[in-house]
Amino acid sequence: MRENIEQRACDLAVYIIENQTTVRAAAKQFGISKSTVHKDLSERLPHCNRTLYLQVKAVLDQNKAERHIRGGLATRRKYRGE
Repeated sequence: MRENIEQRACDLAVYIIENQTTVRAAAKQFGISKSTVHKDLSERLPHCNRTLYLQVKAVLDQNKAERHIRGGLATRRKYRGE
């Protein structure tokens, strides 16, 4: 069972790195919740694969820095009817 969870964490990290995607998109792709993705990447992944963790952390930090821009664009589209 533990190997399954660690493998899922590695698979999530690889998916996020390769596609430069968000936690929300990864959760949707794997059919799990966003909180599970966060827990896998922030708590489980550093223990089983440190180098992969550092790579995915860079992508997640970039997403965090850009999220206010994405939110503004979504609001803009909403009110413009796009």
